[in-house]
Amino acid sequence: MSKMKLIVTVVGLMLFFQINAQNSKTVAYIDQYKETAINEMIRSGVPAAITLAQAVLESQSGESDLVKRSNNHFGIKCKPEWTGARTFHDDDAKGECFRVYENPEASFKDHSDFLRTRAHYQFLFNLSPTDSEAWAKGLKKAGYATAPTYPQKLIKIIKDYQLDQYNLIALARVKNPIAPIVETIPIESTPSEKTSTPIQEKEPDSETTESETYIPTSKKNIDQSNSKYGHLNFPEGLFTINNTSVVLAKSGASLLAIAHQYNISLSKLLLYNDMNEVDILKEDQLIYLERKQKKGENDFHIVKKGETLNEISQLTGVRLESILLYNKWSKSTLPIPGSKVYLKSLIENKTTPNKK
Repeated sequence: MSKMKLIVTVVGLMLFFQINAQNSKTVAYIDQYKETAINEMIRSGVPAAITLAQAVLESQSGESDLVKRSNNHFGIKCKPEWTGARTFHDDDAKGECFRVYENPEASFKDHSDFLRTRAHYQFLFNLSPTDSEAWAKGLKKAGYATAPTYPQKLIKIIKDYQLDQYNLIALARVKNPIAPIVETIPIESTPSEKTSTPIQEKEPDSETTESETYIPTSKKNIDQSNSKYGHLNFPEGLFTINNTSVVLAKSGASLLAIAHQYNISLSKLLLYNDMNEVDILKEDQLIYLERKQKKGENDFHIVKKGETLNEISQLTGVRLESILLYNKWSKSTLPIPGSKVYLKSLIENKTTPNKK
């Protein structure tokens, strides 16, 4: 073997072992923080794959000086509003101020909140939580990083380490916690098969001898800042209104996650709730898991101030098109507070006594 070939072989082996060592560190880092990223996706809506890819890139798989000094896994700078501990580190400029966290979990939480609470990142939450490529490009567009190849770097990390699987795990766990995962799940697996809660199909207009409809009660002294239903007391989890399965989804919840949990297609979920293409909810909302009934349990609904026809349809479990038909209205009609909205045909109302 010539001297040159020997040098090339030695250098090649050194690079091989160096790359393998780095890969091992990255795999260990992902394994350490995958649960944190999954929990943050459930809490905030930031895809777990994006969180992990950013953490790997920004922290050098947990090996950067900044991480070791400050638990700052995302390179988040102080900004004027930061009142916590701080450290100084050379980045785009010399001696820049970076946030210091008590533990890694606090850094992951602050990263989610950083994206969630800033106006220029809000468009990201209208993207599908499983579209990692769109999220990666969106972060660059919003100015998270200055490097022109930032999206490509994130996408490569996501693909190399199959990080999209953690998005699926998070979606399957929404409102249905399971034990922490201890093995990396192959991306081709479908975790939802074990964690989804299928809804039995039933004839939407079938009559029942006993009503299971939930009647909301007034609730006082509750923060209504983020909920159109703040004055009503709905149970947690799955319940029924007008014999139709429904859940109260919180602001920031993903419709795709809800569809995934209950084994319903997103298109059907949108149809059942008279909604256009949307994913992340901007406010608390009743979400039906099957088609609403054609007629109401009561003869009519008294309009409250500010209520829309769509909200009345959701509150009563009656299809919007049926309400429009019974009242001879169009979708643009604005109901008058204190007036009656009929939930059954006028002929039926004349012949059938009101239900108590």
